[in-house]
Amino acid sequence: MLRIALPNKGSLAQAASEILRESGYRQREDSKQLVLSDPENGVEFFYLRPRDIALYVGEGTLDVGITGRDLLHDSGATAAEVRTLGFGRSTFWFAGPTGRFSDVTDLEGQRIATSYVGVVEAYLRSRGVEASVIRLDGAVETSIQLGVADAIADVVETGATLRRAGLATFGEPVLQSEAVLIARPAVELPDAFEVFKRRLEGVLVARSYVMMDYDIAETDVAAAVELTPGIEGPTVSPLRREGWVAVRAMVPRAGAQRLMDELYDLGARGILLTDIHACRL
Repeated sequence: MLRIALPNKGSLAQAASEILRESGYRQREDSKQLVLSDPENGVEFFYLRPRDIALYVGEGTLDVGITGRDLLHDSGATAAEVRTLGFGRSTFWFAGPTGRFSDVTDLEGQRIATSYVGVVEAYLRSRGVEASVIRLDGAVETSIQLGVADAIADVVETGATLRRAGLATFGEPVLQSEAVLIARPAVELPDAFEVFKRRLEGVLVARSYVMMDYDIAETDVAAAVELTPGIEGPTVSPLRREGWVAVRAMVPRAGAQRLMDELYDLGARGILLTDIHACRL
């Protein structure tokens, strides 16, 4: 049975649960439940503190897990990314009093407060910068005002919290993070892993594409197919209306409305978009 580590709380946990439900796996109904067996699909889920997932997988206690790239890097565990999962995106930045710092080299000899010591120390080493890294749990924005640090390193979304504290980001992003599927490298996993990964990939592709159907004159099919080539080619079927065909193809969700406009201008009619819940390619 494949043993899978999942985050037990937060937005990452909710998004992971959603994609697994869409993939056909059981998920817990009670947030206090820490273990859930799904024998029909050959998997067992363990709901853990997000920061601990990479360590459990890296030590071989569990086979695979879903966590954030930032947490994986911060852990120092031997687990490795298998694939990205397209949700939970965030950007990790250095920030300090507005106008005080402009580049990471300005942090030489400074104190940096963060909840991600491993990420920050590795980044500073790679840039040849020596600084004191102070671990703080929770919000770090007030650490400068309270005299604990000269700068901070944290996940930044809109930057509104930083601005309220009189801070601004500087330099380049320390890390671009998102949810990732992780496993121990060079270790043979149960057969259920390939099925698990394939199901996740099917849902991720389905989220990125829609099915497009339209009717068009045979004389315009070649031009229409250039716009909608599909994954392995569109399906073209004859209509009872002489000289017309029905075309079906998967198209990227992004830009689908513009594509409908282009097909309409080309002469296509009866243009429909349908959500895809899962697929195998």
